[in-house]
Amino acid sequence: MKHVVITGANRGIGLTFVEHYLADGWRVSACCRDPSNAPELCQMMSRFNQLQVIDLEVTSADSIATLNQKLGTDPIDLLIHNAGYYGPKGVRFGDTDVKQWRTVLEVNTIAPLVLTEALYENLKRSSGAALVFISSKVGSMSDNSSGGGYYYRSSKAALNSIVKSLSIDLRPDGIRCVALHPGWVKTDMGGPNALIDTDASVRGMMAVIKELTFEQSGRFYDYQGSSIDW
Repeated sequence: MKHVVITGANRGIGLTFVEHYLADGWRVSACCRDPSNAPELCQMMSRFNQLQVIDLEVTSADSIATLNQKLGTDPIDLLIHNAGYYGPKGVRFGDTDVKQWRTVLEVNTIAPLVLTEALYENLKRSSGAALVFISSKVGSMSDNSSGGGYYYRSSKAALNSIVKSLSIDLRPDGIRCVALHPGWVKTDMGGPNALIDTDASVRGMMAVIKELTFEQSGRFYDYQGSSIDW
């Protein structure tokens, strides 16, 4: 049974990933900050023996170490870095809050790399693991025609750079890496005016992940499999 680890799994896109991978027969390790406040995950645990819910604060070294202990030597076939933080909205030039910016970078950029390093041995134990980083089109330099969004844009652009480097560094281990734009999704972050629901987004991304080749490793795609310029 294949094993997927998903961060930010208690709601939105992360929760939908959990639902779909369970339905596909995967063993799922669903990670979130506070499992006691994740009623949907708790309900699914009563129905699926192959689901475990693990508390994880992605910016905490101690929390990551605890996750590592709980997973032990389990191979990881797929690691989905979904946990993210937008930060304060409507920030304009001249209003930079360095503390808030650091928080966005810690969650969106630094944490995924640190967690990947922590779970590296588990990933190597799989025959052909994949690393998926939920990025955003707003991190694309080519697509930026409106400005603003300094915290979130910079965090996702930096994340994309990490994905590219990882695809080179981990290729000898047979590990593929990809950055995915989930679309404008109706979530707490995307808002009610977004264009698609989480089901459409996740189904699309799962199709991309399933067919991911080493030629595609290190690249940036949307949920429909279309390439996005850096």
